[in-house]
Amino acid sequence: MVQLVREPRYILATDVGSTTTKARFFGKVNGEWKFLASGEAPTTVEKPVEDVTKGVRNAVREVEELTGHRILDYSSEELRFIMPYLGGKTGIDVYVSTSSAGGGLQMLVAGVVKSITAESAQRAALGAGAIVMDVLAVDDGREVHEKINTLRFLRPDIVLLAGGTDGGDKTHVIEMTEITAVAKPRPRFGVSFRLPVVYAGNKDAREDVKRILNPDFFDVRIVDNLRPQIEVERVEPARNAILELFMEHVMAHAPGYEKLKKLVSTDIMPTPAAEGLMIRTFAEMRGVNVIGVGMGGATTNVYSVFDGRFLRTVSANLGMSYSIGNVLKEAGLENVMRWIPLDLTEDEVMGIIYNKMIRPTTIPMTLEDLVVEHAVARESIRMAFNHHKYLARELKGVKRERTISDIFEEVKAEETYIDMRRVDYIIGTGGLLSRAPRRSQSMMILIDAFQPIGFTYIMQDSVFMIPHLGVLSKIYREIALEIFEKECLVPLGTVVAAAGIGSVGEKVADVVVEYSPNERETYELTFGSIIRIPIPQHKEVTVTVNPTKKFDFGAGYGRRVSRKVRGGVVGIVVDGRGRPLYIPQDRAERRKLLTQWFRSMDLYPEKLLS
Repeated sequence: MVQLVREPRYILATDVGSTTTKARFFGKVNGEWKFLASGEAPTTVEKPVEDVTKGVRNAVREVEELTGHRILDYSSEELRFIMPYLGGKTGIDVYVSTSSAGGGLQMLVAGVVKSITAESAQRAALGAGAIVMDVLAVDDGREVHEKINTLRFLRPDIVLLAGGTDGGDKTHVIEMTEITAVAKPRPRFGVSFRLPVVYAGNKDAREDVKRILNPDFFDVRIVDNLRPQIEVERVEPARNAILELFMEHVMAHAPGYEKLKKLVSTDIMPTPAAEGLMIRTFAEMRGVNVIGVGMGGATTNVYSVFDGRFLRTVSANLGMSYSIGNVLKEAGLENVMRWIPLDLTEDEVMGIIYNKMIRPTTIPMTLEDLVVEHAVARESIRMAFNHHKYLARELKGVKRERTISDIFEEVKAEETYIDMRRVDYIIGTGGLLSRAPRRSQSMMILIDAFQPIGFTYIMQDSVFMIPHLGVLSKIYREIALEIFEKECLVPLGTVVAAAGIGSVGEKVADVVVEYSPNERETYELTFGSIIRIPIPQHKEVTVTVNPTKKFDFGAGYGRRVSRKVRGGVVGIVVDGRGRPLYIPQDRAERRKLLTQWFRSMDLYPEKLLS
C-alpha cells in the first residue's frame, strides 16, 4: 500500500465494474478541489486478458489524453503510477479504487429468529456492500432438508452466522451451525478455497461453532455478537470483518487484483459499500438526515442515514436494464401504467419493456420509450424503498410472521424509524437519473418514488463518482466532502409537499415566497396540482405555508410553516398531490392530471403531451 501524502495535489480514483472500469481525476486548482476529467474502458477481468490492471491502465490513459497530465509510468509493462506528484503535469499523490467486478460481494445470511438476529445480520451484510443471496432462520418455515439444499445450491463468497443473546440459550444457533456444516456450501471461486464464515452470535457458543465447522472446509472468523442483548444491535464488528474477508479472499481470487492492491493508498472497497460510505460521510459531517438511491442495471440500492443510524439495502433484480422485466413482474403492469399519460395500450407498453429486456444496454430511442422507462424507474425505487423501510425498523424482541413477498408491500409509517417529515436530503445516482434529458425528469422521479413530506432538498450525482469519493473519504474526509458537494452533486431544488388527502381542486394552502423584505409572491395551492417556481441554486428565499386543517407540511395538520430554502437547477416545487400521492383510478381523469403535472414541471416536449 502506498504511503499517504499530508496535503495531496492530484488524486486518481477508479471503479472496476462488472463491465466497465471508470477513472476519475481530481486536482487542487487555485486552492479548490476540482473534478478534472474521467476515462472509461472495458473491464478486463475475464478471458482473454484476465488482468484487471489492463482495464485500469486503459481508463487512466484516456484521462491522460484529455488532460495532458502524465499519470502512468510507461517504463514498466506492469501497471504503475508516477507517485508522488513531481510538479507541472506529472504524477499523482493518491490512488484509490472500488470494485464490483465478478458480480461484487455475494453473501448468505443465517440467524435464529428471522425478525431479530436474521434481520440484524442482513443489515450488517448489506451495510458492507454485499448482495444477500438468501436469509435463513430457524423460524423461516423451511424444513431442514430445504435449508441444506439452499446452502448447497448457492455459491456465496461469505456466510454470516448469528443468533442468540450473550449468555442465553445456544441450542438454535448450534442447530444453524450444524445445518451449515452438513450442507458444506462451496464458495464461488472453487473447491480448493475454504469458505469464510463470520460468526457474530452468542459468545457462549463460539467454541461449539469452531468445533462444528470443519477447518478443512471453513475459515471461521469470530466477532462480537450482533445482538448481545435483545434491545441492542452492534453491526460494525461484523461489517468490518466482512470487508476484511472481501479483501483477503474474494479480491485475491480475481485476476490482477494482487497487483492492484499494491498500488492503492487505502484498501479497495466494494462499490456499493463505498457509495454508502459517501452518503454516510455527508450526513454525519453536515448533521442531516439523508436518503440516497443508486439505480443500477440489475439492482437498486437504497441508503439512509437517519438520526445517525446508517442502513443500506440492495434490491436484487430491481434494476433498469438487465432486471427491468422483473420490475414489471413485481410491480404489476397496472402500477407502471399509472405513470403514463400517453395514449399507449398495455401491449405497447409491454412491448417497449420487452425490447429493453432483449437489448438491456440500449437507451430510449423515442419519447414514448423514455416515458415508459421513467414510469418503471418510479416503481423500481418505490419497491426498493419499501424493502429498505422493512429493515429500517426499531429493534424487535418478539417473533413476527412475515413472508418474503411482504418486503415489497407498503410499510406502515409506524413500522419504520424513517420519518419522511424529517428527511433533509434525497440524493439519486445511477445511469438513468444522470442521463435524463431534463433535470426536472430526475427530480420528478425521485419525488414520486419517495414521496417526501415537508421541506426536502433533492440532488443527484452528475457523472457517477459517488463510489470514488466514498473510498477517498476513508483517508481524506474533508477533501471527499468538498468534491462531493461542489463537483459531484447537481442541486435540483427544494420540494415542499403536504401530507393529507382531499378532492381535486380543493384548497390545500396559501404559499408565500419572500425574495427580499420588499419582494414576495403569493400562490394558492390546490389539491392535485404542482407549482414549480424557477429559483437558481445560489438564491435563498423564505417559503411560508399556511395549510388548511386537512394538510400537514411537516409541523402538523393546519399548522403554519416558514423556512429558508435554496433553489436549484429545477427550482422550488410545491407539491399539492397529497401523501400518499393521489393518482385517480379512472384512466381519463388520471391522464388529465398526469398531463397537468408533467406540463407544470416541463418534463417532456409539449407535442408529446398534447
